Amino acid sequence: MPCYNSAQYIKASIDSVMNQTYKKFELIIIDDLSTDESVSIIKSFNDPRIKLIQLSENGGAGVSRNKGIETAKGRFIAFLDSDDLWRTNKLETQINFMLDKNCALTYSQYQKFSSVGKGKIVIPPATVTYSELLYCNVIGCLTAIYDTEVLGKQYMPLIRKRQDMALWLKILAQYDKAQCCQEVLADYRTDSGMTQNKLNAAKHQWFFYRNELGFNIIKSSKYFIGYTIKGILRK
Repeated sequence: MPCYNSAQYIKASIDSVMNQTYKKFELIIIDDLSTDESVSIIKSFNDPRIKLIQLSENGGAGVSRNKGIETAKGRFIAFLDSDDLWRTNKLETQINFMLDKNCALTYSQYQKFSSVGKGKIVIPPATVTYSELLYCNVIGCLTAIYDTEVLGKQYMPLIRKRQDMALWLKILAQYDKAQCCQEVLADYRTDSGMTQNKLNAAKHQWFFYRNELGFNIIKSSKYFIGYTIKGILRK
């Protein structure tokens, strides 16, 4: 769980992890040099499964997540931002799904919400391959889990935006497909500062194709047009 000035929401996010029906976990929270009360709130929890790491300089979500991955001791790596929530059965349901289906990378459905109430349920496709993911990142980071026993520890590139998509693509370049656990297992907050507007999202997506993946203009345009169309269809 990366954290940066998340005092308004982080208690609820931590509670959603601590209330899991699956109890054998560690929650690694990486504070990215917060200036609010985030650290005090984290320290108010008295549970040995919570590990707080405080960075000495602000590095962004990718740096924070990688520090958490590096520190993690468990077989399965899961992600949750400090303003989002997991349903109480998230870990138990998804890990059982991974073991039953022999999946190395999975994701799930999730529901959008805000201070005014519940929003749309996002229902991703049952599976996604590398080429399919290039058109649309259907793997919500708050729902993703990967298996280090199969994949080893996989880290996010040190970019400010789209680190999660880059990680899924890196995994799918060596593994045939990711599978969706077809249940709503998480809640995605849409009214916090961590949620981008659509114009900025499109800009970052274009530079992701060009700079991070190294695609030329023609190839970038192909995938960006597909990304835009899929975005319109989702609306």
